[in-house]
Amino acid sequence: MSLFWIAIRQLAEIEEQMATSKKVITREEWEKRLNDIKIRKEDMNKLVMNFLVTEGYVEAAEKFRIESGAEPDIDLATITDRMAVKRAVQCGNVEDAIEKVNDLNPEILDTNPQLFFHLQQQRLIELIRNGKVEEALEFAQEELAPRGEENQSFLEELERTVSLLAFEDVSNCPVGELLDISQRLKTANEVNAAILTSQSHEKGQTQSFQAC
Repeated sequence: MSLFWIAIRQLAEIEEQMATSKKVITREEWEKRLNDIKIRKEDMNKLVMNFLVTEGYVEAAEKFRIESGAEPDIDLATITDRMAVKRAVQCGNVEDAIEKVNDLNPEILDTNPQLFFHLQQQRLIELIRNGKVEEALEFAQEELAPRGEENQSFLEELERTVSLLAFEDVSNCPVGELLDISQRLKTANEVNAAILTSQSHEKGQTQSFQAC
């Protein structure tokens, strides 16, 4: 279990104790119980390192590794390529992002149909955003519709996305949030997490091989 979830579970136990107790818990008692949650320095360093790696702070992660001795789960040299993929999605260059992911590891998309669908969905959103209606419809029919036929949730997401074309003013569209920057960020974070998982697995395999 990750340190984050351990801390969450401990907080939940405190809240449960408060809920079942007839005694009213004061602010001071609440803060004291929070302070009683002990996390080892090594574990805290690991949390910090994970944050730096996930968010792409290469130099900070390398400096922190030297100062704290905390080893990242991935090769720090891979961060730059991963963040290039994330930035491409955030800028709406989804096709470029897909190419970069395949350059890193083709299996990431081959083994994650949901991620690939969401990237293709984001490509469709960008076409609609840029007013390329005919191209958007053709892309939806050729690339996304076949996947929707195999997966009901994909079909529902496709229908929501295509419905953007029915509104001249997307501010009045019930699914207008798909055109928000937050949608790009959501997709970017999803692909970022998938690459991280892949790279962490690859490093683990390399270390196991070296140990042999």
